[in-house]
Amino acid sequence: MFQFFSYYSFLIPFSFLCLCRPSFPARIFPESSSTVITVDTHNTTTTTWHGFTRFLDAGKGSQVSGMSELKEYFNRFGYLPIPDENNFTDIFDKQFESAVIAYQTNLGLPVTGKLDSDTISMMVSPRCGVSDTKTHGTTFQATKHFSYFYGKPRWGRQAPVILTYAFSQNNMIDYISLKDIKTVFKRAFSRWAQVIPVSFMEIEDYPSADIRIGFYYRDHGDGQPFDGVLGVLAHAFSPENGRFHLDASETWALDFETVKSRVAVDLESVATHEIGHILGLAHSSVKEAVMYPSLSPRSKKVDLKIDDVNGVQALYGSNPNFTFSSLLASENSFNKGSGLRNTRSSSKWNISFVVGVLLLFLCTR
Repeated sequence: MFQFFSYYSFLIPFSFLCLCRPSFPARIFPESSSTVITVDTHNTTTTTWHGFTRFLDAGKGSQVSGMSELKEYFNRFGYLPIPDENNFTDIFDKQFESAVIAYQTNLGLPVTGKLDSDTISMMVSPRCGVSDTKTHGTTFQATKHFSYFYGKPRWGRQAPVILTYAFSQNNMIDYISLKDIKTVFKRAFSRWAQVIPVSFMEIEDYPSADIRIGFYYRDHGDGQPFDGVLGVLAHAFSPENGRFHLDASETWALDFETVKSRVAVDLESVATHEIGHILGLAHSSVKEAVMYPSLSPRSKKVDLKIDDVNGVQALYGSNPNFTFSSLLASENSFNKGSGLRNTRSSSKWNISFVVGVLLLFLCTR
């Protein structure tokens, strides 16, 4: 009878601890001997570039069937010129190694010159369609983080600068109301207007608007066709072109609580990013910046970071009402909030542990 009671006196608190399901803050563990690609397996049948995972660990001198498609990706985003013979090969040659190194450097990845897990994970991620470096006659002037289109084009208007925008009547999506779409874009435009002396005004006359917004499928006549779900999400052109195109194939979302699709893309995040291009910013190598080229599904990135602000203010100057202290305060508030959540999770675990030990002590007396 005593053995039976002792057994259950251990089992009760042990079960209690197991049922508590404590939450721990995220941690980075040292690399192990195995390589893990951080790709969302739920999206593997729909991501445009998921097939690139078969090139994992390929390096200079290797030859893998289909690598020519990978080289086309690097060409599309400005890292690899079209060869003289107009056909890419499946050989990982010295020129491709240089392209991989440039890609890794430009996007703030570990520079290995190989298609390691970090590089492959970035390549299969949905992203903006604007290229990162020189391609098809377009060049960029890069700084340490943010970058510009060649020549640092900007909207040359007399102060006060007011840019108009309009939505295409024929190229919209029907599962989000036009009112809600307009609200999202108004917020996105206002974020940039808060840091530079430029304001944005919606008008109804689409052809005459400075910025023309629409949703399009596949080849839509601008030489940069979309490619389906979770490939290129959108693209916009440098000043003073004003074209702003989003891929109509995506599952656009305003609220992930109501849209449960695993491939849902936050409309406001993409809108905020593409407005940066409209103003003259190219891509940033700072992963936290709005102007970083990739955005994972079901993620949100709408708040301008210091890198975004520095870049756009170098083009237009600062909004007289803007202060960097307010931006830093916002970032610190977010960081403190994250830390508080982690502290609360740890506290819950500590309380559960103490209760379990107390039960064990009482049951064995």
